[in-house]
Amino acid sequence: MASAARSASRAFLRSTSATSSFRPAARSTRFALPTQTFRASGRRGYASDAGETKSSNTLLWAGVALAGGAGAYFYLQGGDSVTSKNFVPAKEDYQKVYDEIARRLADETDYDDGSYGPVLVRLAWHASGTYDKETGTGGSNGATMRFAPESDHGANAGLKAARDFLEPVKAKFPWITYSDLWTLAGSAAIQELGGPAIPWRPGRQDKDVAACTPDGRLPDASKDQRHVRDIFYRMGFNDQEIVALIGAHALGRAHPDRSGFDGPWNFSPTVFTNEFFRLLVDEKWQQRKWNGPAQFTDKTTKTLMMLPADMAFIKDKEFKKHVERYARDSDAFFKDFTEVYVKLLELGVPFTTKPEDRYVFKSSE
Repeated sequence: MASAARSASRAFLRSTSATSSFRPAARSTRFALPTQTFRASGRRGYASDAGETKSSNTLLWAGVALAGGAGAYFYLQGGDSVTSKNFVPAKEDYQKVYDEIARRLADETDYDDGSYGPVLVRLAWHASGTYDKETGTGGSNGATMRFAPESDHGANAGLKAARDFLEPVKAKFPWITYSDLWTLAGSAAIQELGGPAIPWRPGRQDKDVAACTPDGRLPDASKDQRHVRDIFYRMGFNDQEIVALIGAHALGRAHPDRSGFDGPWNFSPTVFTNEFFRLLVDEKWQQRKWNGPAQFTDKTTKTLMMLPADMAFIKDKEFKKHVERYARDSDAFFKDFTEVYVKLLELGVPFTTKPEDRYVFKSSE
């Protein structure tokens, strides 16, 4: 069913012109907040060689000599064998990781509106958006959200679901760092949900708890355009890039038990489109009357949501001109989003490869 739904979404996107709009005349599916169920799982261990003994290695290699392929077994199971340590992955190996993420997205549909894709995009975004260009700290290089206190920052509430979702992928491909896995998953999710192909390259290294970033580096949805600029300028983005990045709100929804806010931004929260911008410009938005933080709802159906920070993009003249352009031109949005999303995922990463060496992965059918 998930594969059929994804195919239908892509068929819709292919059959729709770049500048057309999509809004159902009548809404038959109610966006109710689902009960969240998280799989119980212990904290994953990060083993080192310090505790290994010579005798244990002797036994390991004796086993390899007696049973050909034992090294492959340890490799696949995440064992700390020489096979996995000396493995140098190529593009086809990262494609296999992509394919496994795509397969799990198709099979695991018990999250929110039927896809873990949006929360994977959020994980990659929040892991990368902590970068500070002045100090060179933060960013995707490190995957420090594995540890408290960063995992407990308010902006990261709910992202345990995304990290847990990717643990079986990490176990199957133990050679990939968490830093690379999280960013690759964010890129894969964009593509699998009908968005543009996201060029990506490996090279991130995981860090320990000492590299955790301080709280407050991610945007506060309750603030205005001044705050938005402070956050994104710190990372090195300009106004046009900020607006392009915020287009990721085409995916997913807000949760009262995490951010306090409630609802999806558009009618297709598991399909990557420019609808966030079109609705922001064309719809009439009014403050929602409810027992929660200040947010806005559409006047037409009262089922959609905009954050105070979202509304700042049409209140601010410089931001609004980019919003209006992306609302009318899906191709321009896809192009600009691709460029700025790649930039986001690479902030502060000491790559040894060149930008032209980035991989473009084949999406699932």
